[in-house]
Amino acid sequence: MAVYSIRDLEKLSGIKAHTIRIWEQRYGVIAPKRTKTNIRYYQDDDLKFLLNVALLNKNGIKISKIATMTRHDVAEKVAAISEVNFEHNTQLDALTISMIEMDEQQFDRIITTSTQQIGFERTMLEVIYPFLDKLGVLWLTGSINPVQENFISYLIRQKIIVAIDNESIPQGKFAKKFIIYLPEGEKQELSLLFMHYILKSRRNQVLYLGQDISIGDLRDACKVHKPDFIFTMVTETFFKEPVQRYVDKLSETFPNCHILLSGYQVVAQKVSSAHNVTVLRSLDHTLDFLEELKQPVAARVN
Repeated sequence: MAVYSIRDLEKLSGIKAHTIRIWEQRYGVIAPKRTKTNIRYYQDDDLKFLLNVALLNKNGIKISKIATMTRHDVAEKVAAISEVNFEHNTQLDALTISMIEMDEQQFDRIITTSTQQIGFERTMLEVIYPFLDKLGVLWLTGSINPVQENFISYLIRQKIIVAIDNESIPQGKFAKKFIIYLPEGEKQELSLLFMHYILKSRRNQVLYLGQDISIGDLRDACKVHKPDFIFTMVTETFFKEPVQRYVDKLSETFPNCHILLSGYQVVAQKVSSAHNVTVLRSLDHTLDFLEELKQPVAARVN
């Protein structure tokens, strides 16, 4: 069973520690345990309930009212609000609750409803990506454990794969061909899968190679697929060689392909690009680049 400090509760719920103490003392919302040295701590059930209470309170329900509700009533009210309220913070809070409680049904309800309302791409950009940013902060501060992170990452991965599968395979000679992959040592599969969806939804042909792909493996795939573009991401620090050297090797090995590069290390190390290399410095930049590809050649020249 995990143990949390009041600062952990503050980070996860967005409720100030001072306010949490008032809720404890005045309304008995949760009751901290204490160590032999009188240091307060909280357990999983305390955290789960406080997250639900915080979501209700942020949606206009007074803490005095919440304090009179049973835990079952609180959970039902949270589920109802999550289905109809698409404000940014409400969805982030609801996803955090589903992760902490490892509640697949709640996660599915949030993402499915959001997808029906605003589409899958906007759900990824406006709900899941901000949640993943928050998840990174929570992981660094030790407020979640690897089991919770793996649980929610798997569910997101499955949603992206289903969305990819729902897009038809583009046909015809005008469809541009992409190979997308992650170099050896890179593990950002969720971002690469989302790129697969973005490309396919824009009527491009995509060969997805996955993670830990060597340049030799990439060369073999290119001989068969003959892509117009190669896309990859470098977010982790290369240990075998500098990123610039790896980029130069890609450029030399595939002179007839347009290589698209993204990821933190590409931007942070200020990689210089050769004639057949484009550095995509952000997700917005990537989307703009793909929109330009859809335009007729004459329009792009002008």
